[in-house]
Parts: sequence; C-alpha cells; structure tokens
Amino acid sequence: MVTRVGTCRCGQLKAICEGEPVRVSACHCHACQQRSGSAFATQARWPEAQVRIEGEAKTWERIADSGHKATYQFCPNCGSTVAYVIEGWPGVVAVPYGAFAGQDMPPPAFSVYEHRKHDWVEILGEVAHSATPSTTRNPGRNLLP
Repeated sequence: MVTRVGTCRCGQLKAICEGEPVRVSACHCHACQQRSGSAFATQARWPEAQVRIEGEAKTWERIADSGHKATYQFCPNCGSTVAYVIEGWPGVVAVPYGAFAGQDMPPPAFSVYEHRKHDWVEILGEVAHSATPSTTRNPGRNLLP
C-alpha cells in the first residue's frame, strides 16, 4: 500500500496518508485561492481512517459557500495548512497538494468553482469541469470535490 506524507514548511506537522486518494480536485473558489496564495488550489482526499495527523496543530474554522463548517489544521510555527475537513463531507480528510512537495501524485479529476477561475488558467486532461462543487456521492473516487 502506498504511503504519502504531507508536511508543513518547517516539517513539524504531518499528514500521513495510506493508499490512493478517493478524490483529487482543483478548486478555484476565493477561499482556496487565499489559502494557497495562488490562482487555485489542488487537494487530495482520503477516508478519515486512512489519514493520521502528527505534530502540533492549530485549527481555524469558517463557513463554506455550502453553509457547512470547514475546519483547517495548520502549523502554529510556519502557518502551512496540512489538512482540513468540511462537515458536509463526513469521513473525508483533504490534504493540500503543496504538502506533498516532490512526491508522485495523481492529476486532478475534478475542477470546481470554475466561474471564479482566472482566464489564463487551464486544467488539462480527463477532468470533470464544474462551476460549483459536486454534491453527489459515489463510492470510491467521487466523494465530493
């Protein structure tokens, strides 16, 4: 089984993820742009039982566009977000792709909030494009954006 370790910039906080992610998405919403400091954010999601967080984390909460609470875990030293959960997606943990620097990661299969995508950004490959996040739940790969 594949194990991937995502870390904050200083290495103090880690997300240890077992197996392949159930969903990989690029999100163009304003909150993801602010969180990542970029034009969009890419994240992978695993079932909660396949993610272990190690190190000291602080949390910050916000209400997402969906009305659900999003809880972010970040390093109190360097400020990097290492994992987050959204209450509307129970049992799933998201880890930002930047935490996996230099590791082989699958490409995104979903691109959401494209109505907020910068005109110069293009997500290539076999990708489902959507103006808003998906609300369907299918076993395996399609556990929300």
